[in-house]
Amino acid sequence: MTYLEVAANISQVITGVIAVWAILAYEYRIWSKRTKLEEYLKAEKATGTDKGQHTALHLMAKLGLTQDEVLQASFRSKVIARRLKVGDDGLASQILFEYIGASS
Repeated sequence: MTYLEVAANISQVITGVIAVWAILAYEYRIWSKRTKLEEYLKAEKATGTDKGQHTALHLMAKLGLTQDEVLQASFRSKVIARRLKVGDDGLASQILFEYIGASS
């Protein structure tokens, strides 16, 4: 076995390790954003002052997430519902996010 073959085998192993690390890091970031959103909405609903429904703008300001991250996290969550707020003209004016719990 030549040095070139050994280097090629080592580089294959390193490439595989880096790929697995990158996938795990990406999945962790998605998971942490989803749990951050779920925990915030759950705590807001537990206060009992209202239904715990909040707009994407509110969540962006409080959680430091982008609008896309809020939407993606809500789509991936089984405990967050998206509700429409209807304006006076009968058209949807905002999306509200609400913690519904595991029972729904």
